Amino acid sequence: MNKSSCEKKKALKTSIGGQAVIEGVMMRGPHKIATAVRKSDGEIIIDEKPIGKGRKNKILKLPIIRGCINFFDSMIVGIKALMFSAKFFEVDEDGNQIEQKPGKFEKWLDEKLGSEKATEAVIYVAVCLSLLLSVGLFILLPAVIVGFLKGLIENHILLTLAEGIVRIAIFILYISLVSRMEDIKRVFMYHGAEHKSIHCFESGEELTIENVRRHSRLHPRCGTSFLLIVMVISIVVFSFISWNNPLIRLLLRLALLPVVAGISYEIIKFAGRHDNLLTRVISAPGKWFQYITTNEPDDSQIEVAIASLKAVIPENTEDAKW
Repeated sequence: MNKSSCEKKKALKTSIGGQAVIEGVMMRGPHKIATAVRKSDGEIIIDEKPIGKGRKNKILKLPIIRGCINFFDSMIVGIKALMFSAKFFEVDEDGNQIEQKPGKFEKWLDEKLGSEKATEAVIYVAVCLSLLLSVGLFILLPAVIVGFLKGLIENHILLTLAEGIVRIAIFILYISLVSRMEDIKRVFMYHGAEHKSIHCFESGEELTIENVRRHSRLHPRCGTSFLLIVMVISIVVFSFISWNNPLIRLLLRLALLPVVAGISYEIIKFAGRHDNLLTRVISAPGKWFQYITTNEPDDSQIEVAIASLKAVIPENTEDAKW
């Protein structure tokens, strides 16, 4: 038996997850959040932050509730990571990334609110705008489109099913169009690097570029899979809502979104912890879609993902067990 085999750690299903950002990867572990970014000069910088005690409250770990909290918390954490990575880059006339300097608006915010408060203000505005865009594109638009079929289809369950199909179609079209952008292609490469490195860690192998490179860029706990499950679960949950009053129907849909997110989280958590026929069926649509939202990374991108992952792995790896 060779040395690498002797040193191979026990495989585990981990709670560690991440997100691709601009020229980098954010990883979230049981105790820390780390964002690794490769600057234009090749240097990798890592921003590490501890996870607040409030997120470890036992009430927030209850089924369904934890999914609701995690959904909104992930948006805030994700936007913070994106903002951290974005501040290092801007695009020149030739479309090449260069390191970014603070703009006039940023300087004005810093002067009026202070650096920390200005950042928080921008983050929460970004979250609100993201939610408004998501609600408008994936809740309002499908409801309006299917509303024209109300005179032809009387069964509200069939109408809800049609609305769900339209919602999924809009989502797939949106991601497919976005994936054609050159900058997004690189983000999707980092997305692939994130998945590969987590697969490598879960297999118990040493986190090296060579080991990570061998693993799949598809992962059952991906946010893409989560969003698809959200859309499927929304069809079931929203089927109990009447189509008689459009305004009430919309308000009830918005009110039930946290419930849908909570149920979806439990399903993807189950799929991530087990490997059997049922979980493979649950994970299959999300994995298929990851062929669009992930690309094969190069070694430099894998190196960034490894740096981010190593920063959040706890001393006792059992703490990272899901």
